[in-house]
Amino acid sequence: MLLVIDVGNTNIVLGAMRGAEVVHRWRVSTAPRTTDEVGLLLLQLMRHRGLGPDDIDGVSVSCVVPSLLYAIEKASRRYLDREALIIGSGIRTGMRIRTENPREVGADRIVNAVAAYERHGGPLVVVDFGTATTFDCVDARGDYVGGAIAPGFRISAEALFTRTAKLPPVEVERPDRAIGTNTVRSMQSGLFWGYVGLVDGLARRCKAELAERLDGDAPPRVPCVATGGLSNLIGRACEEIDEVDDDLTLQGLRLLWERNRRPGR
Repeated sequence: MLLVIDVGNTNIVLGAMRGAEVVHRWRVSTAPRTTDEVGLLLLQLMRHRGLGPDDIDGVSVSCVVPSLLYAIEKASRRYLDREALIIGSGIRTGMRIRTENPREVGADRIVNAVAAYERHGGPLVVVDFGTATTFDCVDARGDYVGGAIAPGFRISAEALFTRTAKLPPVEVERPDRAIGTNTVRSMQSGLFWGYVGLVDGLARRCKAELAERLDGDAPPRVPCVATGGLSNLIGRACEEIDEVDDDLTLQGLRLLWERNRRPGR
């Protein structure tokens, strides 16, 4: 069984995978932890599902929080007796990074792009609803060509609450109508439908620019895949998003582990 770990700025998503199947899935908050704290957390989560270190054949990690990366890597070695594959410079991805500085592209963005291209081919757009909302673009040849980064939904909401004197925090939900009849409903509408508009607008532009890269009279259909914590809530309301895949990042971590695995443990 493969243990895949996606460390984001807000949450850590873990999965235990048997082949392409996500058998178990966990989500915990991202917080500073020592090596031993990380190791004990892994053991507790696994034990709750009846798993032990001997059930784990490999560990694949994507991390955008450098302060946690060392602890996770060392905990994998100490508590699971496995050398973790850390997604970063020098690993085999099967995807060329066609940006001005490939080293600047976050590991999670490449993981998502690899997984989406494996399933859909190219060109395509991936939208990840995380702490930031990222748009990642892969062309018809399977090259990662760049994308866009926007403030995440919760960041936008917190800015509205903290920068205004009389507007209260509100629950995140999908309003039935755009016209709110009170302050709370008006804020919910502005946050939700405003963010849907942002996502649709950027996705539409990314699709158009990817289509321009191809020769031919008829523009190709460019699929858009969404993932991340709020993808089910917001992504399903977006006209430009064709599919929501909760496990896209975990599948990408599996694919990259398979492409980089070495014989033995």
